Amino acid sequence: MLPYVKRGEIDYASLEYNPDEPEPMPEAMEQEFVVNEILGIMHSRFTDFKTRPDVFLSSNTILCYDPANLNVRRQPDIYLAFGVDQAAIRRRKLYLPWEAGKPPDLALEVGSESTGSEDTIVKHRVYATVGISEYWRFDPSGGEHHGEPMSGWVLRDGTYHPVELTTEPDGVLKGYSELMGLYLCWDEGWPRFYDPATGAYLENWRQERAAHQAERAAHEAELAAHEAERALLLAENERLLARVRRLESES
Repeated sequence: MLPYVKRGEIDYASLEYNPDEPEPMPEAMEQEFVVNEILGIMHSRFTDFKTRPDVFLSSNTILCYDPANLNVRRQPDIYLAFGVDQAAIRRRKLYLPWEAGKPPDLALEVGSESTGSEDTIVKHRVYATVGISEYWRFDPSGGEHHGEPMSGWVLRDGTYHPVELTTEPDGVLKGYSELMGLYLCWDEGWPRFYDPATGAYLENWRQERAAHQAERAAHEAELAAHEAERALLLAENERLLARVRRLESES
């Protein structure tokens, strides 16, 4: 984990926005289900359900990229950083790359009518300047907002280069993220993740969490069964010892 290095105090009163209340998504109803689905799967995959201290994953919080002016900012729909002190970042209420030790590793924007052009033109340029390694765009409409259903970009030598996409026979569009080790998929407007290591799609976060809880419950039940068996053995041992002592006393 990179050490978090504070560069002085933040004058929150001077900000043109409230970092505790990020600006709402303009088309929240259109975006929220897709954003929540992607976030849930990424949390289960990369943050161990928000328990890993070295992985920062957030939605619609503030990313600043000018140390001299914290009002210069962007608000990614989803962004992810590995190897950082996520608790320290959250305490500062802002993602400041020069304090966190690195820029986010990945940013993802979900298309909407009001943000489509900013996602494809402005954020593309800003995220390259910030140094975000991978930038993905996901358009639930199929291309009405971004001009294409999905696209991915990898930063090399300060310039974004497109990720090759493939279309499966069933119509699912796939692009491989080296950073995540997964394929991000567009399936009739719905996001999915495919794991090439297992050759299967990831379950959504509710399914994964239910499986995790079921596995934990099974483990706890197994421990309880072992404890119960141990208690029976100890009781049987005490019974045998008592019988031996009784026989000895009678002899």
